[in-house]
Amino acid sequence: MELEQILPKDIEARSFEIITQELGERRFPQGEDLVVKRVIHTTADFDYADNLVFSKDALPQALAALQEGVPIVTDTNMGKAGINKNALKNFQNEVYCFIADDDVAQAARLEGTTRAWASMDKAASLGRDCIFAIGNAPTALVRLHQLVSEGRLRPRLVIAVPVGFVNVVQAKELILALDIPYIVAKGRKGGSSVAAAVCNALLYQCKPPCVRQRTHTAHESPAGALGIPEHMPPVRRRDF
Repeated sequence: MELEQILPKDIEARSFEIITQELGERRFPQGEDLVVKRVIHTTADFDYADNLVFSKDALPQALAALQEGVPIVTDTNMGKAGINKNALKNFQNEVYCFIADDDVAQAARLEGTTRAWASMDKAASLGRDCIFAIGNAPTALVRLHQLVSEGRLRPRLVIAVPVGFVNVVQAKELILALDIPYIVAKGRKGGSSVAAAVCNALLYQCKPPCVRQRTHTAHESPAGALGIPEHMPPVRRRDF
């Protein structure tokens, strides 16, 4: 098998071309396709074409929240690290991860819960609109479900993509039952890299204030059609 000759700067675009080709006749709503393809790009797993579920209006509501500067809360520092920092600068979005905070660890010990559970309580105490990107801990989703059901929290979006075996499927089903914007990876698959990939796919669709009035067609901007903004440098694999 011969190696494909390609310049480093063209690798990501070529990867998306291959993904599009292998998806064949599969079609997704505009914008959702860019999320699905970026997750596949991150994982090389085409199951996400079927596993990713979007609530009604999840995409426009997510983009509106990000363009308002709404912060993102992750359940792992790996997820936090994977969100593209250049994209976050466009609207000064902050990313919080409380999992390693001393007060969160103490609260988890006192209450007999997990740190992921306690970190959701700390996020709720911020009193701010937030987007939640959960890629590791199903207990974080269980606590989010409780906080929303009790009327103590109203997330602008929940990205529910933890990976694993214990209570993972059940926790995702709890989020699917809520009347909130969500993006859920049904089943056992997911991970912090997937959570970051979803965040990045959304961020890349947000136009910075200086170019928000300008639009591109796929013909005019192949990179834009792939969810790779022209106003940003290509994102390398380590950025998820």
